[in-house]
Amino acid sequence: MKEYQHAEIGVFGGSGFYSLLQNVKEVKIDTPYGPPSDAIMCAEVAGRKVAFLPRHGRHHTIPPHKINYRANVWAMRRLGCKAIISPCAAGSLQLHVKPGDFVVCDQFVDQTKGRLDTFFDGPIVTHVSPADTYSEGLRNLAIEVIKENGIPCHDKGTVVVVPGPRFCTKAESKWFTSAGWEVINMTQYPEAYLCREMGMAVVNISLITDYDCGLVAGVEAVNAESVLEVFSKNSERIRNVVLGMISKMPQDLDSLGGMDALQFSRGDSHAATELDIRLFE
Repeated sequence: MKEYQHAEIGVFGGSGFYSLLQNVKEVKIDTPYGPPSDAIMCAEVAGRKVAFLPRHGRHHTIPPHKINYRANVWAMRRLGCKAIISPCAAGSLQLHVKPGDFVVCDQFVDQTKGRLDTFFDGPIVTHVSPADTYSEGLRNLAIEVIKENGIPCHDKGTVVVVPGPRFCTKAESKWFTSAGWEVINMTQYPEAYLCREMGMAVVNISLITDYDCGLVAGVEAVNAESVLEVFSKNSERIRNVVLGMISKMPQDLDSLGGMDALQFSRGDSHAATELDIRLFE
């Protein structure tokens, strides 16, 4: 069996998270689903072994509809990760969710098309519930650390995930707003759900960059330049939040409930056992 660097906590994010850390090791992992977005950077943070993977590649060269989500998530699980922190840039669909705010989402709505979104496509077949994809324990920890950093925080919210790379039309944005959803993004599905299928606890932190089409705030429609500008301003804040969360992670990451999704999907641990065999054979 090929030897890999070990990690217990994974972060889907860019170089800003690990560029200032000491003794960072670059790890390349082969997966049954093809190559991940980039090499994984492994480092120690507050005594915990952490893996960092930029979902768009380190130079942001992979658009959301081309990300190999299954390879990215499989690689994190292969390293041994049990908890995943998944920050992302996102738009607001509601007036009270302002640019610069952080939203710790508790639900998602999938509006993507044709993405490869399961590990159970045969011969292992099971049905992992997405009812509560995001870990409540990780969500509570994220909320605590965000507030400690003085960042405006929304304790819950629904993120609607669109295919990308295009932004929404005004009609689409109006539809999502009228449905009461708070956040819009292009990468949370299937990333978060695949983490759940792999038995890893996952949390999303949405960094609000804009008011989508501008309908709810009477401002100009979103464009890529404005998103990147606001996101870059938030980079230090989200870095502090992620590193703060890692320092407060429970020693027993199983207590976050990641494996529960697999164990209850068939009434036993069969699916989890089969995946472990596939991962570590």
